Amino acid sequence: MRINIPITPDARLLVALALLAVLGLLVGVGATSSAVWNAAAALTFILVMADFFAGWRLRSPIVRRVIPTSLSLGVLSPVKLEIESRGMYRPRARIVDVYPPSFEARGLPLEMRFEPGVSTYQYQLRATERGDAEFGPTHCLLRSPLGFWWRKLAAGDSSVVRVYPNFSAVSRYALMAMEDRLSEIGVRKRRRRGEGSEFQQLREYREGDSLRQIDWRATARVRKLISREYQDERDQSVLFMLDCGRRMRAQDGTLSHFDEALNAVLLLAYVALRKGDAVGVSTFGGQERWLAPMKGHASINRMLNQLYDLQPSLSTPDYTRAAIEMLARHNKHAMIIMVTNLRDEDAEDLQAAVRTLARRHTVLVASMREAAIEAVAEAPPRDFDAALSVAAAHHYVESRQGQLDALRKQGIGCVDVLPSELSVELVNLYLAMKARGAF
Repeated sequence: MRINIPITPDARLLVALALLAVLGLLVGVGATSSAVWNAAAALTFILVMADFFAGWRLRSPIVRRVIPTSLSLGVLSPVKLEIESRGMYRPRARIVDVYPPSFEARGLPLEMRFEPGVSTYQYQLRATERGDAEFGPTHCLLRSPLGFWWRKLAAGDSSVVRVYPNFSAVSRYALMAMEDRLSEIGVRKRRRRGEGSEFQQLREYREGDSLRQIDWRATARVRKLISREYQDERDQSVLFMLDCGRRMRAQDGTLSHFDEALNAVLLLAYVALRKGDAVGVSTFGGQERWLAPMKGHASINRMLNQLYDLQPSLSTPDYTRAAIEMLARHNKHAMIIMVTNLRDEDAEDLQAAVRTLARRHTVLVASMREAAIEAVAEAPPRDFDAALSVAAAHHYVESRQGQLDALRKQGIGCVDVLPSELSVELVNLYLAMKARGAF
């Protein structure tokens, strides 16, 4: 049982007691009189107890925490503490803000001496988990006037903030798209403007237009070159099936496979919405959530608010059941992107699920490789046990590749990359299929 003591001694008190003990030893060896020790002990007791009661009477400061109501996963965010002292005495203080255990803090504890009025101090936090995060009242340690005691007080209110997936990839994509620099983040430009698959309008010929764009009838009628301008097909649906099973808990870097998958889903959802498509999400293998396809830029906020606290479970995904539920929820033809982490034991279940979905939809399977297993497979064996590990890793990689090859033979598009590469690869595959009217 933890006992919370509201006032604790400082090192100064221990030093004073140590000096008093030394003085007692001197009395014992006859170096000084007992009267001196008695006087010193009485004075020490009076000062310590007076300081104790002065420290006990210290009033808690007024503390206001200024923090955004939502934070991004893995991003350093500033937190401000506005502290206003009460009373005439301005004690030295040590301030410890009670942040969630899933956060990392820089700049705590805060060491200060209270000043008249309101003082503002700042530290930084990094969230390492998504979801709702609760802050407790701020803990204040106030030093007594003579410095023998620390008074423990709580100030301020509790608060809850939301930790969202890191949206920087989407922001960066939007910025690069505006500046026509998408190639810098790995997104391949599939076709020049005006060469989509759906007719949009006639316009005057521009340098760089291909011959097949020229409308010869219109050219003959107005006696100048006229080109047909096309755009990618719009008003289509993109549905994500997001695996929330136990394998998505794997982690190669700072983010889990599930967090990398969620970032990829949000980025591709943003791209698809910009292309005029509707986007929806279905989760399986854990918490089951369904967001029906919707269009418009507000849809990305809806996805964030519905998925920000979703966590991978300890369950094994049931691909066939998830496919049947998807067909029951959405009848209209769509591009379905299943984001998962494949294993060789999934072969029969996954292929049955894909066949079920492919009867009505265009299906893509996006799987994330595990860097740790690939590192074992590529490492030179140094002993018999290491050789067994390398052989097992090679067997795993080959079995997994065989499963992906079997899906491709069924006409299923597959992405098999490291988690950090998933976002860009999914965008490239979507744009390629969009450009050739494959769904």
